[in-house]
Amino acid sequence: MFLMNDYNEIKNSLNFLKQKFSEYYKSNDIDLPDRFSRREYAFVFFGGKGMMRHIGYNRKIDFLNFIKESSPAHAYYSSAYYKTPDASKMQDKEWMGAELIFDLDSDHLPNADKLSYEQQLDAVKKEFIKLVDDFLLNDFGFDNRYIELYFSGGRGYHCHVKDPKILELDSSERREIVDYIIGRDLQDSLVFQDHTTEIKRYGTTRYPSAKSLKMPPPDSPGWKGRISRGIIDIVNEIRESKDPFEKLKEYGVKKSDAEKLLEELSEERVERIKEGNLDQTKTIRKFFLNNALRKTAVLMSAGETDEPVTCDIKRLIRLPDSLHGKTGFRVKEIGYDELKEFSPLDDTIVFSRDTVKIKMSSPFEIKIKDERFNLKEGIEEVPEFLAVYLVGSRKAKII
Repeated sequence: MFLMNDYNEIKNSLNFLKQKFSEYYKSNDIDLPDRFSRREYAFVFFGGKGMMRHIGYNRKIDFLNFIKESSPAHAYYSSAYYKTPDASKMQDKEWMGAELIFDLDSDHLPNADKLSYEQQLDAVKKEFIKLVDDFLLNDFGFDNRYIELYFSGGRGYHCHVKDPKILELDSSERREIVDYIIGRDLQDSLVFQDHTTEIKRYGTTRYPSAKSLKMPPPDSPGWKGRISRGIIDIVNEIRESKDPFEKLKEYGVKKSDAEKLLEELSEERVERIKEGNLDQTKTIRKFFLNNALRKTAVLMSAGETDEPVTCDIKRLIRLPDSLHGKTGFRVKEIGYDELKEFSPLDDTIVFSRDTVKIKMSSPFEIKIKDERFNLKEGIEEVPEFLAVYLVGSRKAKII
């Protein structure tokens, strides 16, 4: 009896999602990408196994009819342009170029599993803004008109760079862009400069007897200014913290090292650091460089970089205006001026407030559409938009 009830709940849940997605696709048009017929398309279906891909369309109406009839759980298109996008073998597609894609996801964040879904979305948006503002627009100087920004519908954000100058870059050239953004192999000698402060003489010989380490002005271009700003921010955080030991712990500093660092960070030394003088101990120098790098680089993966995304010249990426099968949220384009105020748990909701009865597998809390929900294990009644999210993410079932 238990197994039959469980089977019925799974079946009801799957049918619920299919019905809701079908209603959305039949009443909403999808904004299709540029050079539509040069793209490959791919789909994953509710209850299906694997991905259906290597699909091409010459007419937009054919694509729209397909997606309205099939209502996929996930819809993708290629960041690349091909002469024959529906060829079943990649080598037969004849690659013509590809957008530069950045995919920032909350699982790239350190200790992401300790954050709530809302906290993950807030944290990854900060990384995304840093990527767009500090690196793509500032350091690389891309024109804003060639940059498209999207919420992925799930746990992060996508950036598409469509500047004609980068479309034909190969994987290794794209990797160089990634390496710069994450600060890979950045050496302190490239950022800081030794400055002689004292000179001694032995006869006719002169030699430096004392040196200081100078950091660049905070408004310096590129990584030089970025590291200096990061160091100043870290100093301020530590000095202003009510619990400096706990703050250093957040930076991964052991207790014994934290005691040494705090002892060496006297008021006088802090002021010298803010003035650009890093003539400190090796402990302080190493701490600041490593953590300023971590603070100012973009977290593009749980490791160093999600290279299969940015460096992949044949990447499939989520289709704008499609729905994410695990959340029911819309893959939404975001204007640059809208990014800082964008709220994914408000701005991507497409389903109604009609009440749906669900069975929660465990307690769960979330704020969505300006309403806080504290759900307990067992039977609950929630708005339709929340039911789609909970069922899609397997936190609940339809009974």
